[in-house]
Amino acid sequence: MSRFPRSQDAPPEVGGVFLTEPAIRARVAELGARIADDYRLREIVLVTVLRGGVFFLADLCRAIDGPLRLDFIAITPYTEARAGGVRITKDLDEDIEGKHVLIVEDIIDTGLTLNYLVGVLRARGPASLEIAVLLDRDQRRIADLPIAYRGFQMPDTFVVGYGLDLSGRLRNLPYVGTLAEDVLEGLGLG
Repeated sequence: MSRFPRSQDAPPEVGGVFLTEPAIRARVAELGARIADDYRLREIVLVTVLRGGVFFLADLCRAIDGPLRLDFIAITPYTEARAGGVRITKDLDEDIEGKHVLIVEDIIDTGLTLNYLVGVLRARGPASLEIAVLLDRDQRRIADLPIAYRGFQMPDTFVVGYGLDLSGRLRNLPYVGTLAEDVLEGLGLG
C-alpha cells in the first residue's frame, strides 16, 4: 500500500500523491525568487532537457523576475543511455559562451546523465553554470553534482506527473504521484 494519500481523480496507475499542486507551486515560487535575487539583473539562459523538464522550466521561468532566455537540449532516453551511453540528439540553439547558464531538471537520480551534460556545457565556456532541480533522489547518486537550487528531496520510489512519465504517459498530471503497487510489480520494481 502506498504511504502517500491517493487522489480520488487519479488514474489507476497512480498509487498516491507525493507532492500536491499547491506544494509544487509554492516551492517553485520560492526557487524563482532565490534565482532572481542571486542573478540580479544579469540575464540567464535556462536550459532544460527535453521532455520532462519542460513543465518545471515553464513554471520556474514565470517565477523569476529578471531577464532570461530559454533553450532546450535532448539526450538519449534513460533506457538507451544505460545500454549504449549518453549522446545529444538535439543541441542548444544558442551559443552559451560567456553567458550565465542554469540547467533546469525535473529529477536527478544517479546523476550520470546530468554529469555528462554539465561537462558538455562547461566546455562551451559559460560565465557560470548552475543546476536547479525539482526532485532530488540522492539515494542512487553516483556522480557528485553541485546542485544550487533544490526543490524537494524524495524517497527512492518511481514517480509520475508534472513532466515525469511512465512510458510517455502521465506527464500532464498537475501533481507528482507514486505508482500503484500492481504497476510497480508489473515493472519488476515492487
